[in-house]
Amino acid sequence: MSPQQPIRIGIIGAGGIVKSRHLPGFAKIDDCQIVAVHNRRRANAEAVAREWKVPHVVDSAEAVYGRDDVNAVLIGTTPYLHRDLTIKALEAGKHVFCQARMARNLAEAREMLAAARAHPRQVTMICPAPHVDAGDRLVRRIIESGELGQLRLVRFQHLSEANLSPEAPYHWRMDREVSGHNVLTLGMFAEILQRWVGRARTVSATGAIFTRERRDPETGAMREVKVPESVAITGELASGAHYAWIFSGVAAFAAGDTIELYGTKGMLRYDVPTQRVSVGRVDPSRRVRPGQPGEKQVAEVVEIPADLRGEWRVEADFVAAIREGAKVYPSFEDGVAYMEFVDAVARSIAEERTIRLPLP
Repeated sequence: MSPQQPIRIGIIGAGGIVKSRHLPGFAKIDDCQIVAVHNRRRANAEAVAREWKVPHVVDSAEAVYGRDDVNAVLIGTTPYLHRDLTIKALEAGKHVFCQARMARNLAEAREMLAAARAHPRQVTMICPAPHVDAGDRLVRRIIESGELGQLRLVRFQHLSEANLSPEAPYHWRMDREVSGHNVLTLGMFAEILQRWVGRARTVSATGAIFTRERRDPETGAMREVKVPESVAITGELASGAHYAWIFSGVAAFAAGDTIELYGTKGMLRYDVPTQRVSVGRVDPSRRVRPGQPGEKQVAEVVEIPADLRGEWRVEADFVAAIREGAKVYPSFEDGVAYMEFVDAVARSIAEERTIRLPLP
């Protein structure tokens, strides 16, 4: 497709992130238009069409990817539909942008990747995790420079009190049939951490569900919670470093998400809520020795340089890949990599054992 050719997008699933991020993002791109939208609740699709001047509200997904005036499809549904819609859209000759999480499980993700490889002229991309947009390039530069030395430990915590109260409502992410093996923000941070520190070699995980039933706000009925509300994961990275990651949706007074990297020459801390990067550098002359007094070394905040500060530009990246052949991130290959980790966590919890990667 030439750079001058228009981009005409059809939306299947117009949920929160589609309305808050993707629609505004595509609206900023020259000669890029949303021409059709479908949503499970037609009233929501009609509201989107009114606000964003989308000319067509349709009653099925097929009526989106089957249109001749659509050359790209944005899949904004819940994960249980991602595989089938992706494959059908690709077979219909459309480029595909798929909302995270990629799929319910590794098997579905691999089928999506196989379909993408069978249609190499069409662009496929997954929505990236936005949590570290501001400092991502700085962190990767620090790691690649060797400033931290050899990595020894990666520690991460996602703490939220969203599900702390037993009265908190049922959500589709608690439904295994809809969400699959995805737990809280596991897949999204697996994507980020794999980008920074590489893949895992082993996975040992435990999970817990503390409130077994919650009330469905749509139906008023009680629904069984089948997805863990808290997960603890430990293991070894391919680099030889150890990692310890905690995901909890039941943490009172939660401090938010934090990533910590510990190496032989220093450490890095990324505070996700504030996008603050702190770096500590080991000074052997000041190192505290066992049994001897010494000055404790502290990490210092590192300002993110303007030329390295990132921002949300996902929609522009997708369009650039279509028009110019630019490389996308996350690709379907990247998605399969983080879904492999998600599956390994689920398997470790279910089988109560350590799982070795890669999975067959």
